[in-house]
Amino acid sequence: MAQPGYFSDHSMIRRVMSKRAVGLSYGLRALVVGAVHPLLYVGTAEHTEHRMTPYTRLALTGRLFEAVFLGSKDEADRALAFTTNKHVRVRGVLPEDAGVRHPAGTGYSALDPHLMFMTMAFTFDSAEVMYDLLVRTMTDGEREALYQDYVRWGELFGMPVDAAPRSYREFRAYFDGYLASDELFLTDEARMVGSYLAGQRVPYPQGVPLQQVTSAFYLLVQGSLPSRIRRMYGMHWCIADEVAYRALAHAVRTAHASVPLVPPVLRGTLAGPSAPVYRLISKREHRLVGTGRPSMPGIDPRNRVRRNSA
Repeated sequence: MAQPGYFSDHSMIRRVMSKRAVGLSYGLRALVVGAVHPLLYVGTAEHTEHRMTPYTRLALTGRLFEAVFLGSKDEADRALAFTTNKHVRVRGVLPEDAGVRHPAGTGYSALDPHLMFMTMAFTFDSAEVMYDLLVRTMTDGEREALYQDYVRWGELFGMPVDAAPRSYREFRAYFDGYLASDELFLTDEARMVGSYLAGQRVPYPQGVPLQQVTSAFYLLVQGSLPSRIRRMYGMHWCIADEVAYRALAHAVRTAHASVPLVPPVLRGTLAGPSAPVYRLISKREHRLVGTGRPSMPGIDPRNRVRRNSA
């Protein structure tokens, strides 16, 4: 008998995050949107061990999060302990101005309750958006249940419960207000990294059919972004893009709504852990870097301390 996790099989968070359409897309979207928060972006970028392998970092984060969403308590506890050990060392100050709300010298820490909440907020928002887009529209009750599960998820990572709004309605009012505020700012590096993650920049040509698959995937990520975020990245988005995006999203939703009609060979791909795909992404990146080609051309592989000492 499988050991239970922190969330039951009937919890909304497991029901949502076990859908591979969500599990493989929410993380990229969360990073692209979350890059507009200078403290979160700089804090992560300057303290990661994966500046040379950003997709490996994404894959690692995805596996750690999935261990807590879908794994047993033992698996989740290992992921939580690993993350806590990394976070205690993440602290510093902004080296330069990052918009009107974040002047040079503003401090950040991975243990700051508000920054913990904002990490949860970007993650929850993207999971909610991608589930609505690619699986089905949640009811109000399901939306509230998913939000409360995410608050619990944030608590497991150390976030004080009072750092988050008490209800989904309060959360949505706060978060939508945040996305419309003057707090948002993209550093030059955040803009470049986010444009790679969203598929706006493609560093190397890909063969068929991988190019078609990744182009479709990036279309879903870009289309799901708030229009203000697309404008901040300077993304071109026209009527043809919107029509293609809507058609693709409808096709994915239809597959989830008509599971008995989906060919058996494809049916098993709709649900389950996404960790195997994360591992493939990491292996591909390591092969690329091993040939001397940077994963994201134009991004300095050194953190600020190493750049300043060079």
